[in-house]
Amino acid sequence: MNSSKTSTSHSKTSVAAISILASGGMAAAKFVVGIAIGSLALISEALHSSIDLVATIITWAVVRVSDQPADAEHHYGHGKFESVSALGIIAMLYVLAGGILVQAYSHLREGAPPPAISAIPFVVLVLDIAVNLWRARALHRAARDTKSQALAADALHFASDVMGSCAVIVGLVLAGLGFWWGDAAAAIAVAVMIALLGLRMARETVETLLDRAPEGAQAKASAAIKAVAGVVDVNRLRVRMVGATHFIDAIVTVPRTYPIDRVEEIKRKAQDAVTKAFGDADLTFTAVPVARDNESVRERIMVIARNSGLAIHHVTIHDVGGKLVVSIDLEVDGEMALDAAHDIAHELERSIREDFGEDVEVDTHIEPLEPELPWGTDADPDRVETIRGALTRIAADGGAIHDVHNVRVRDTDAGEIVNFHCRAAPATSVIKVHEGVDEIERAMRRTFPTIKRVISHAEPARA
Repeated sequence: MNSSKTSTSHSKTSVAAISILASGGMAAAKFVVGIAIGSLALISEALHSSIDLVATIITWAVVRVSDQPADAEHHYGHGKFESVSALGIIAMLYVLAGGILVQAYSHLREGAPPPAISAIPFVVLVLDIAVNLWRARALHRAARDTKSQALAADALHFASDVMGSCAVIVGLVLAGLGFWWGDAAAAIAVAVMIALLGLRMARETVETLLDRAPEGAQAKASAAIKAVAGVVDVNRLRVRMVGATHFIDAIVTVPRTYPIDRVEEIKRKAQDAVTKAFGDADLTFTAVPVARDNESVRERIMVIARNSGLAIHHVTIHDVGGKLVVSIDLEVDGEMALDAAHDIAHELERSIREDFGEDVEVDTHIEPLEPELPWGTDADPDRVETIRGALTRIAADGGAIHDVHNVRVRDTDAGEIVNFHCRAAPATSVIKVHEGVDEIERAMRRTFPTIKRVISHAEPARA
């Protein structure tokens, strides 16, 4: 478990533990005073607080379980233990509400005497209201920060306790003014508030268990993913919550011309985006390659070749009287027999015609695949100087290329490999530069038969 989740778990359990102590103390005080003065409303509120105490103990235990990471049996973690515990607490609340209503009706029917009025119950109730306001606020803040359904339910309990205590105060005041039914009426008010609280909790808990998407989460997640560079569109997106984690399943379209590593980078950035949007998010990202409207003919042909695992280059496209003419250089193993190489070229041409139509004209030039060069060693400094001098002289004869520098020569079993940098005028076309460096390579290989390859890197000349 990472440090942030450890901190969150500690915060949840600490708040729940403090609530246990506060619930126990206030429930005991209200129950003792209620029995002493004979107030059904105060006893009912004490029983309500006792239920809250039980609920808080359950919450304290559940949040310790719900924060455990996913395992082989619980692939989405243990967050729904909080929802299951909330259902148990709701059941206890309705049992309590029913019992209070039955007892209050009995008091009204039999005309039970009003409770003895003194300052003590009012002091206890005012203290209870202050403690419950503090607890409800602390639990609500912790529930919001940790997205804990169990703590949110506990916060509602204590908020309802405040209303229940106010109702008991009103009932005691009515009883003190001579309205004998005031205490029983206050008890009924407490029962109704408990029932309404249970109804609200039940609705939220059932929605969570049925994987109802959090309000606005789908649009928020979709916007975060669409903002990632390279995402064409979001075809389908589903969101559900398990505990504090948003589990997001997204089917996303990406350009089919992108290589696999580019798609993986998009996935990583999409995960970062939803994590930033939701705080704790787990993204399942399915990438679907699609052809973009602005995809060029050359890009389409490169995709066809790549999907066939073929290496092609120098793709030339012509439009001859409305007819598409394609020329391709196809690289195959140099030791391959011609008939096998021709079959590969024929299959590539067939795939291109399937994509563009049977009237497309395709010519494939078959050439040996450039082998991987063997490992080599740096040449002697004298040899490097000889090669540098020859490069400088040949470049000076051509005119377009100059300032030969960073010359490196390596000896390999296949021959010498020469790498160098050079400069050309910034406005010189790529074609002109390419022709210049090609001429240098040919001249060098004529001058030094031991050279296998000459690799150049052209740079714009400095002002």
